[in-house]
Parts: sequence; structure tokens; C-alpha cells
Amino acid sequence: MELIEFVQSHWGQIAELAWEHVQLVGMSVGVAILTGVPFGIYISQRESLAKLVLAVAGMIMTIPSIALFGIMIPIFSVINQGIGFVPAFTALVLYSQLPIIRNTYVAVKSVDPDIRDAAIGMGMTPLQRLRQVEIPIALPVIMAGVRTAVILTIGIAAIAAYIGAGGLGEYISRGISTSYTTMVQAGAIAVSILALAADYLLGRFQRWISPKSPMSNQ
Repeated sequence: MELIEFVQSHWGQIAELAWEHVQLVGMSVGVAILTGVPFGIYISQRESLAKLVLAVAGMIMTIPSIALFGIMIPIFSVINQGIGFVPAFTALVLYSQLPIIRNTYVAVKSVDPDIRDAAIGMGMTPLQRLRQVEIPIALPVIMAGVRTAVILTIGIAAIAAYIGAGGLGEYISRGISTSYTTMVQAGAIAVSILALAADYLLGRFQRWISPKSPMSNQ
């Protein structure tokens, strides 16, 4: 009952923090997609480089999130951006890389060799084969990586409140520091709802774009 009353009385503030959270995650994952997907495609054609890239991305993922945020502070302090959006955004982009790069790499590498050979037999160039055959087939697995990255980033972004990045983590950090359990619950539940909503919408988007692939049903 206390939680419901809290949400009712702080609805406007929750919406404002949720919007900050969405902006931080949306921009971070957006940049991660723009860099990670092309990188995953690139290393799928260069096996020796793939092991190194995946190892580095995996190593970044093993760094505790609060430690990575802490590492960013002195780096961005050089440009007077030691706390706030910039270091949080950079850390989240790094965290998002592994699921996106690995899924893209695995998806392209897993394309049926017979289908690839058929495309070659039709006279397609490597770029045409990639754009018209391999990426459409790989799209569901690539999207699975993106969905994983989004959910992961929404959760980790809550910790970014400790370096002044705002978002729903504000409630969690403030609730913990003041022993106000209801505020912690409100922040945690809001983060969970946001993650579920994002995963649902991305799932709908994935189903919407998949029929456009001419080879997706093979």
C-alpha cells in the first residue's frame, strides 16, 4: 500500500527519471549497434581477428559495472566531464558491445554454406551476398543480441546514478543511502518494467522486419 501511495504521489518525477533512463540507454545502445554490427560482420570474414575482438569485448564485460564507471571518472575529468552523462554513456556503450558483436559474428558465420554457394553461383559480389542473403538470414540472431544488450544496459544504467547520470537509479541510490525501502522498490520495479517493455517492443519490431527478408523462411 505504501508503495502504491508513493508511486501515485511521485508519478511525475518517476516519468521524468524514466525518460532520462530511456535517453541514456537508447543513445548508448544506438551507438553500440552502429559500431558493433559492422564490426561483427567484419570479423566474420577474418577469423584470426575475431578471437582477439571477442576476447577483448568479453574482458570488458567481466569488469564490475561500478568499477567501470569509476574508471571513467578520471579519464573524462580531463575534459571536465568526470561525472554525469558522458562517462556513463561511454561505459554503457562498452558493455553493450559483446552481445551485439558476438551475435552478429555467429549469425553471419552460421549461414548455410549451400545458400552462400548458391548466391556465388548467381554471380553476386561479396557485398551483394552479404546485403541480400547473409544479413537477412542472420537478422533474427543479430536482433537477439540487440535485445540482450538493451535489457543488460537498462539494468546497468541504474548504477550510473552513482556518478550523477540520472535515470531511475536515482531512486535506488537515494533509497539505499536513506534506508527508504519504498523508494528502492519503486526504482527497481520501474527499471524492471522498462526492461520488459523494451524487450516486448523489440520483439514486435523483430517480427515486423523479418518478413521483409526474402530468405528468412529458409
